[in-house]
Amino acid sequence: MVYRAYNRRQFIQTAAFFSAGLATSVVTSRKTLADELDYKAIVIGSGYGGAIAALRLGQAGVKTLIIERGRRWPIKNVKPGLNPEDYTFANFNLVNPDKRSTWLSPTTVFGTPTQVYTGVFETLVETGIIVVGGAGYGGGSLVNNAIAYQPKKEIFYRVFDRKLVDYDELDSVYYPRVRQMLQPSPIPRDVLNTKYYGKTRFFIENARRAGYNSFLLDLAVDWNKVRDEIKGTRVASVIDGQHWWGVNSGAKNSLDNNYLRQAEYTGNVDVQTLHIVTEIAEIPGEKRGYRISCDQIDEFGNVTGKVSFTCRYLFMAAGSVGTSKLLVKAKAKGTLPKLNQFVGQFWGTNGDNITTRTELGTVSGNGGTAGAVIEQLNAPVPFVVESLELGINPDGTQTSLGLGLTPPAGRFEYNQATDSVNLIWDQSADEQLISSTESLFQNLDQYANFNGNHYGRKPKHRGHRGMIPRQHISSQNNPTPSASSQNNDAAITGHPLGGCVIGKACDSYGRVLGYKGLYVVDGALIPGSTACTNPFMTIGALAERCMDKIIKRDIFKS
Repeated sequence: MVYRAYNRRQFIQTAAFFSAGLATSVVTSRKTLADELDYKAIVIGSGYGGAIAALRLGQAGVKTLIIERGRRWPIKNVKPGLNPEDYTFANFNLVNPDKRSTWLSPTTVFGTPTQVYTGVFETLVETGIIVVGGAGYGGGSLVNNAIAYQPKKEIFYRVFDRKLVDYDELDSVYYPRVRQMLQPSPIPRDVLNTKYYGKTRFFIENARRAGYNSFLLDLAVDWNKVRDEIKGTRVASVIDGQHWWGVNSGAKNSLDNNYLRQAEYTGNVDVQTLHIVTEIAEIPGEKRGYRISCDQIDEFGNVTGKVSFTCRYLFMAAGSVGTSKLLVKAKAKGTLPKLNQFVGQFWGTNGDNITTRTELGTVSGNGGTAGAVIEQLNAPVPFVVESLELGINPDGTQTSLGLGLTPPAGRFEYNQATDSVNLIWDQSADEQLISSTESLFQNLDQYANFNGNHYGRKPKHRGHRGMIPRQHISSQNNPTPSASSQNNDAAITGHPLGGCVIGKACDSYGRVLGYKGLYVVDGALIPGSTACTNPFMTIGALAERCMDKIIKRDIFKS
């Protein structure tokens, strides 16, 4: 772990755990720390893979511990008109950022100063790439755009070996299982027709006029609560593009409202929050199992103690970056020496790239959590573009997210001098994808004037891999980032995937090769892309599939 001084205090600067979550109380358990440190199963992280693993273990009667680095974010007040500090999450505001916006950093993701705190949104500066994501009990589900997007079969098999993963099984059993829990649906017509969704309507009509098919995305959102926002009985959140730092109205179906809540209700799942895992090691001898060493921290990142837990079955679910860094470090330091050469390889960005369009006249409405999508799956490099509104966008400005197939060209390397693991990304891997996305927007711009709205000039768009100016990004490990991309913005992804992939470092059910009782159940399993879709549906479906097999074949037959 790397420590950094701020105002005479020591704060942890962890470069792992992108998809693992945070939590407000240090412990949510019927037992105290002194009562029991040994569990049959331990899950590191509470994102989609971790939440699913914990629920299925709890339902099977397996005594399980979730280790979570951050805090819980329970929805407190939903009435409009309160002071910003009276709500659960920070307001998505660049002028006066709130400490709750940022995970253990003196600046927000956009570079504005803030108090160092265990906030909800993390920025990791790596070599050639910046990774952003959630940090809270519920992981990425707290800050993502809740897009429940299942890949097409033909594109899926361009990523996954059909001998290892059966798409038809996922389609008939596991995608529906995740969907049933998260209850996603597209923006209802009455909501779409309000002033808050003008930019989504513009995107759909612009696509139609340019000759592209588009459709509304399924979103894990409670639309009745969004209707309350529109009526003014709940604080404006989803309708105002307030997503990345959390949804104060409670309208998002984040994991703390479903999988994690049900896991704790089983009575078999305990939760330790504000615990940062520093090392995992195999326990030698007859006992067989794993030891997990942690730093206990307070909400300001101060280390308040050290503790270790042991288990027979260990489930890695700290997110692609977190899981990969822990395993790469364990292999390098000899605590898990039998890990194979593929651990830390085959990492990718899911093809993430951002396009911002300006000079769109009076087009307004930043309602979300997202809108519609244009698919270009027959392109030489298949890709999609989604409308993705942000609360910071003024009228006449629209943001879109591109996703596509890119090779998993990233890798993790252990640095002995700093005792840390670095992620290295080759930006040339996505150049063709970026070029294809640029061409699509050039065509859209030609057809942006309609319904009597002529803006006097062709709209401008700015296609780039990222949206964070490089001069705003710094960290102790990398004070002068080497990342470079179009328009001098840092290459960025919110969908890190790979590092411990199926068929290479793991078998087809997440069993880590070389070890018994060690599993990967998160985005680290996936080789760089979820086939032109947002990842959480596929991460969830694979995790459900893995847990079915592991519980039946490993835990109850060992």
